[in-house]
Order: sequence, then C-alpha cells, then structure tokens
Amino acid sequence: MFQCPSFECKKCPRLLDFRAQNQLKFPHYHNGPVESFGDLNAQILIVGLAPGLNGANQTNRPFTNDYAGDILYPALKKFGFARGNYGKVKNDGFELINVRITNSVRCVPPQNKVTADEIAACRPYLQAEIAAMPNLKIILTLGSVAHGAVLQALGYKKSAFKFAHGAEHFLNRHNIILLNSYHTSRYNINTGTLTADMFDGIIQRLTQIL
Repeated sequence: MFQCPSFECKKCPRLLDFRAQNQLKFPHYHNGPVESFGDLNAQILIVGLAPGLNGANQTNRPFTNDYAGDILYPALKKFGFARGNYGKVKNDGFELINVRITNSVRCVPPQNKVTADEIAACRPYLQAEIAAMPNLKIILTLGSVAHGAVLQALGYKKSAFKFAHGAEHFLNRHNIILLNSYHTSRYNINTGTLTADMFDGIIQRLTQIL
C-alpha cells in the first residue's frame, strides 16, 4: 500500500531548512510531508502544487485551511464528489467521494515555489500513488507545475501535452485522461484568471467523463 513520505525524508535541503524555521515559528503546525486525502480506490486523482504554509502545512490535509480549498472543496461537494461540511481542519468530518487529492511536492516550499529538483525528489511518491490506484481513470491537475509533474511521473514528454485550462489529454499507455485546470489559488481568483464558475465547469466535466 502507498505511504506518504515520512518526517525522516531528507531529499530536499531547502525544504528541510524551511521546515525547521516553521517549527520555531509555528510549533503547533504539522510542519512535515502532507498526507494525501481520499481513497486509493477512487477513479479521480486531483494533483496540486505543494502545501500552503498556513493551509495543508498546518492541518496535514491538502488544500485544508487554504484559500484554494475554499474554491476546491465546495465545488467537489456541489457535484457529488464530497459530503459533510468543510470545516478547514483535518477532523471536520468532510469526506471525498470517488476522489483522492495529493500534491506534486509534499512539503511546504518558501513563497509557494518549488524547484525542479524538489519535484524530481517527490516524483517516486507520486508514481507509487498512481500505481496504487487500481480504478484510476482521470487525473485533474491544478496548474501547469502539477501537469508537468504528472507527465514526468508517468514517463510522457511535457512537450507532447500542452497545458491549457480545460484541456483533456489521453495518456494511452495508462488509459488515463489528464484534465487541466488553472490552480484555485487566491491570485488566480483575484486576477480573474479563474472564476468559481470556470472551476465548476471543470468539476462538472469530471462527471461527464465518468
């Protein structure tokens, strides 16, 4: 069975240093590799960039207590992919239905920016997670970084599958559809790059594909 990287993982010196800083500033935060959320038997895997400092890095659940989660989780519930009330904490009782959520990089990076080396270091975990999902049919990538990370994890050339909001790519060797969306970040929402209606359209498309 797939397991999240442990606190003993020391592959990324920059992220380890940032973790040490955060342990001093925020001693009650999780401050470590963030676990995935949802069942491995799900047909859908949603892949984000990395944990947010005061979001998943605090709560140890992807997109939880993060502005991006305020967009993501209500949309999933609206279209039947979740139940319960999203309370922005790990033990809020909120449950995903036929969806699992993870990140390209499992530890929080400074300024929400990851390096190519850090993506590569976390790649084996993403590969193992995908391999451990026997019913996987769709991977939804939030942002171009996650899009590239998934393609590299599965052995495809990024140049062959251009990222674009709403784009769908068939990964024939794995019989998986790769669906793209802009990330549900505060920046994208505030600038109008992504709207709640646009993202609802992406989640609705998941229901149509299934």
